Amino acid sequence: MSAPALVALVVRYGMVMLFLPFSALDKVFNFPQAVKQAGEVFSPPSLAAAVLLVGLSIEVICTLGVVIGVADRASALVIAGYCAATALLYKRFWAPGDFWSDPGGKGRTLFWDFLKNLSLGAGFLLLVVGTDGSGLRPFLAAPFASSHPYRSMP
Repeated sequence: MSAPALVALVVRYGMVMLFLPFSALDKVFNFPQAVKQAGEVFSPPSLAAAVLLVGLSIEVICTLGVVIGVADRASALVIAGYCAATALLYKRFWAPGDFWSDPGGKGRTLFWDFLKNLSLGAGFLLLVVGTDGSGLRPFLAAPFASSHPYRSMP
C-alpha cells in the first residue's frame, strides 16, 4: 500500500473509530443500559430498542463503507445525518436550563458534546462533497458509487 493510501486509511479510520468499534461494542455489551438511555427519548422500550438497533446498524455498516471505500459517500452522508440526529436527540444542552446560569453545569457540558457531534458530521459531509470544488454533482450523479480511496495514488 502506498504512503498516500495508508494516510487515507488512517484518516478514514480515525473518523469512524468512535462508532466502530467503541460505540457499537458498547451497544452490544451494554444493550439494556443503551435501551434505557434511548428510552429517555423514545417510548415504549420496544421502540427504543428498535431505534438502537438502527443506530447499531449505521455504526457498523456505514463505518465499514467509509473505511473500505465501498459506497463511501452514501455511507458518509448517512453517518453525517446520524451525527446530527444524535446531537439533537441526546445532546439537548437547552434542556437542563442552566446553560447561561452555571458555567460548570450540565447544559455547558452537553453544548460541547452537541458541537462535537455536529463537527464530526461536517467532517463526514466533506467525504460526500469532496475537496475538488465539484460539490454535490458527483454524488448526485452516482450516490452509491465507491471512491476507491486506496487505488494506487501518484
